[in-house]
Amino acid sequence: MMSEELERILARLTEPDNAVIQQATAELKQAFKDPAIIPALCALMTESQNPQVRQSAAVMLRLRVRKHWKKISPDHRERFGTLHTVRHSLSQLSAVLVKHETPDRWPALLALLNQSTKSNNPQDRQVGLLLLSKVVGSNPEPFKPHYKQLLQLFGTVLQDLNNPTALYYCILTLTAITAYTGTEEMNLMRSLIPKLLIALKHLIQADQDHASEAMEVFDELMESEVSIVVPHIAEIVRFCLEISADVSLSDSLRVKALSCIAVLIRLKSKAVLKHKLLQPILQVVFPILSAAPPPGEEDPEDEENDTEGDSENPKHFAVQVIDTMALHMPPEKLFNQLLPFTQTCLSSENPYERKGGLMCMAVLAEGCADHIRTKMLSSMLQTVCRSLSDNNQVVRSAALFALGQFSEHLQPDVSKFHAELMPLLHGYLSAVNQTKIGHMTKAFYALENFLENLGPEIEPYLPTLMETMLSALNNAENLKLKELAVSAIGAIANAAKEMLVPYFPPIIESLKGFLTDTREEMRTLQTQALDTLSVLARTVGKEVFSPLAAECVQLGLNLTDGVDDPDLRRCTYSLFSAVSDVSPDCLAPHLTPITTVMLLSLKSTEGVMAHLDEDKPFVLLDDDDADDEDEEGDVDLDEDTNQDSVHSLRFSVENAYIDEKEDACDALGEIFPHEDVRRAAFGAMGQFCRAQHKVWKENPTEANHQALHKLLQVVLPCFLEAVRQDRERQVVMAILESMNAVIKSCQGEALQAPGILAEISNTIKDVLKKKTVCQDVGGDEADDDEQQAEYDAMLQEFAGEGIPVLASALPAETFYPHLNDLLPLIMSKAKPSCTEADRSFSIGTIGETLHSLVGVAGGSAVAGRLSNRLLPVLVAGVRDSDAEVRNNSVFALGALAQAAGPIVASDYPMMLSLFSNLLSKESDLRVIDNLCAALCRMIMSHIEGVPLEQVTSIFIFKECLAQHHTKEFESAVMSLPDEQRNKMTLAVTQS
Repeated sequence: MMSEELERILARLTEPDNAVIQQATAELKQAFKDPAIIPALCALMTESQNPQVRQSAAVMLRLRVRKHWKKISPDHRERFGTLHTVRHSLSQLSAVLVKHETPDRWPALLALLNQSTKSNNPQDRQVGLLLLSKVVGSNPEPFKPHYKQLLQLFGTVLQDLNNPTALYYCILTLTAITAYTGTEEMNLMRSLIPKLLIALKHLIQADQDHASEAMEVFDELMESEVSIVVPHIAEIVRFCLEISADVSLSDSLRVKALSCIAVLIRLKSKAVLKHKLLQPILQVVFPILSAAPPPGEEDPEDEENDTEGDSENPKHFAVQVIDTMALHMPPEKLFNQLLPFTQTCLSSENPYERKGGLMCMAVLAEGCADHIRTKMLSSMLQTVCRSLSDNNQVVRSAALFALGQFSEHLQPDVSKFHAELMPLLHGYLSAVNQTKIGHMTKAFYALENFLENLGPEIEPYLPTLMETMLSALNNAENLKLKELAVSAIGAIANAAKEMLVPYFPPIIESLKGFLTDTREEMRTLQTQALDTLSVLARTVGKEVFSPLAAECVQLGLNLTDGVDDPDLRRCTYSLFSAVSDVSPDCLAPHLTPITTVMLLSLKSTEGVMAHLDEDKPFVLLDDDDADDEDEEGDVDLDEDTNQDSVHSLRFSVENAYIDEKEDACDALGEIFPHEDVRRAAFGAMGQFCRAQHKVWKENPTEANHQALHKLLQVVLPCFLEAVRQDRERQVVMAILESMNAVIKSCQGEALQAPGILAEISNTIKDVLKKKTVCQDVGGDEADDDEQQAEYDAMLQEFAGEGIPVLASALPAETFYPHLNDLLPLIMSKAKPSCTEADRSFSIGTIGETLHSLVGVAGGSAVAGRLSNRLLPVLVAGVRDSDAEVRNNSVFALGALAQAAGPIVASDYPMMLSLFSNLLSKESDLRVIDNLCAALCRMIMSHIEGVPLEQVTSIFIFKECLAQHHTKEFESAVMSLPDEQRNKMTLAVTQS
């Protein structure tokens, strides 16, 4: 009864009457509240005579199952696997079910697959392989135990050459499992390659669209496990070349073949060369890239309305193959075989062959830049310059593209030819028919790329250039031409900088006129005007631009308020960041609206599109009637798609919106003191750790202990990564300071994670060796050497402070191997040839480290072990000409005596003599104070090694005792035996 009623409802849904459809929809929603809906849909799917009803039932059942699988009874679940008239929709339903039930828990499905894929009936085999491709493709991993069996099946199916549909589904399934195969399947996979190539040849004859999709199996094989295809690389390349060269085949199929060749070259260029495949590839690729378009047509890049997007055609991908060769093959081997083809093209009477030769030269520039610069630049430039005078515009356009590529990738050498190229380029630009805007675009592209890197050499050409550009701004009726001129002025500004100041007023007047024009057709010109305005702000000098800064900010805000365009917003953000660099005060009053619009851009989902990989849902899914949506069993089918189908969703974002978000981030980083923000963030992370440690100490529960370690395991690795990778020294200093504070507070708790001690020690070592990113100074940052040296010294001091902190947090023997590695780096800075600051830092760090060893287990033994290495450095430091170095050295000797104790007793006489000599002539009170403290530490650590008479004579130094009677001295005296204490007290009192 339920099935009959449901069939009636589904049939009415297909009638061309809105009222009938609405009534049927309401009845269907009621029907979905009945648990019997599942078996009824199953029955209709297999028994209805109406194909539309069968299709609708399958789609609805698939969507219903997605969300309510657990509510479906076991009997009904089993029934899904026992249907023998499965077609496309049912296979999709099964794919959904496999996401809920693994194949081993659904034996009926495995039995059906086994039976149908091995059937003698070709139609059954097609259906079985369709089902297999859907269920495996939806969830490949659970089928892993069956991969070997599947690969054996594929070996049979791929020989069923008279059944192209079976071949198609077989290859789709193979593609799905490739990324999940392991070493045990490798040999089976390799054995399939020859059969796969033959199967694809037959599939191409039957269905080119299916064949094009099936060829993606090579992409998956090469990206997942290229070793599978390497033994067959020659056969695969020849197969792809055969397809690429066949002009009777579809463009998409030829593009797939050329793309496959490019990927093989990228991944296995040596194998391509070894099998002598370069020559055969070039023999096929050159005719494609130099082919003339059909009569009456043009290549996409030569059309006047060219959008400059990538063309999905064989010619474009043939050029990409050459580009990939240049990037991944040795230039000498490539050029030996490539140049004859190029030269033949360039000398041809056919303009498209000449164009092909130039396009080849253009894409060689990036990958073979060094080879061209050193061996071929002059001859290649001569060829390009001659081609600029070619009688065919197609060839001239290709020459302009090549010159633009040379200008981008062959710097600085190509700029040395400015005397030859600049007059040629400017003369060419002046002579071009301005109505041919597509060709003008290419001419400006070549000019801009060359100007961008010209620098001060632009000066003699500036008057003529600016006359041309200002004329275009003022007189051109074509908005595109004005846009090109505005863009070129930005490139000129980058090269000319302050030399552009005389032309600044007329440029600004034109730009302001463009930016206040409200016409819709002005949008792209306004976007370019904002971009150039940002360049001018950074190049013409603060004195020139600052008076206009406030007006520019207001112009930008007006545009963001009045125009909803992501490209225009993106360029206003760049303008704001440029103004913040030139005149930050002008930006301050507008920070609220500026940051608001930037943050809205970052949060916006505009331009984000979701794509469901399955067939378009049944029309009922668009019903957003939410009546009774809270009732159990009610079906909001739209809701059913929201949960489990999220895994089938793909998201794409329009490029303009991606660029907008990127520029918003960059601008926020420039406008606000982002270094301060990062420093504060890292400081806060350290405070969290110290606070959690305090909580645990005050309330030592296991939960608090685990919370502490979880926090430390996140924060410390984050610190270490940032120390190595952050570009700002001041940020890295703040991180090191925060990390030291965490270790000092948390002690050994901070160093429990496996390997963390070694990581911290190695990071300190990297800073001391100047191996971190922020110490790798290049470009403009290297100009102020004195300031950079100061920053480097401060950075190393922060890193050095971590050594005694680590020494105090661990048993000495645990830290000793790391200390042993770090000490040479510290001691190397104590040499007489080093700066006073370096010597002071070095000996100060040694002293603090020795002082830390006093309070840890095993510290005495480690200090004693180090004494022979350290004593010569410290003794030399006591004799240093710098008071700070002497002060640190005396402190370090006292710390060594205290930490090592009797182990260094034999060195006491030398140390006492050293101190006595120092005291007789030392005038720095800090040194004297530390000398007294060092003597006291020697007494407390090993009294037997100190002759008290000699010590008493040293201490009888009235100024010292009057002003620097240290706590250490009191402690030392009180620690003596009675007789000696009395003797020392009397001596001091009498003095």
